[in-house]
Amino acid sequence: MKRTLVIGDIHGGQRALKQVFATAEVSPDDTLIFLGDYVDGWSESAQVIDYLIELSATNNCIFIKGNHDIWCEKWLRNQEIHESWYIHGGKETMESYQNHTDEDKILHLNFLESMPYYHIDEKNRLFIHAGYTSMHGPEKEFHDSNFSWDRTLWGNCACYG
Repeated sequence: MKRTLVIGDIHGGQRALKQVFATAEVSPDDTLIFLGDYVDGWSESAQVIDYLIELSATNNCIFIKGNHDIWCEKWLRNQEIHESWYIHGGKETMESYQNHTDEDKILHLNFLESMPYYHIDEKNRLFIHAGYTSMHGPEKEFHDSNFSWDRTLWGNCACYG
């Protein structure tokens, strides 16, 4: 049976991610939609990115970019270290790259740069890390940062009942 599974905020927890996949019995028939924040928090951020790249070779995967991923992308691109990022998991992410080559880092940077900020599927369902503010939908959003930072949708949501 084909399923669509949605996974959010891994935050460098590769072991936990693998446990979730084992419990859910994820198969190559499943579509996996990831809502961002692959890095920062636990100590396996670089390994999570390695795993997701490998997973995308066997599964239909959609990777949405989160705010922590943007910070990591900036660090991988030009060694930019945002102070807030460093204290909210960036230090651990940087340490997770100690045994990765420059080529690995470039591969990870390309992976992060290729991610969209949101995805709308064939059933018109929106998958996004955070939100948007345009009254005309995410396609008309003026500020890309809202996709990974804005939490307005959560305040307006009367769902999950």
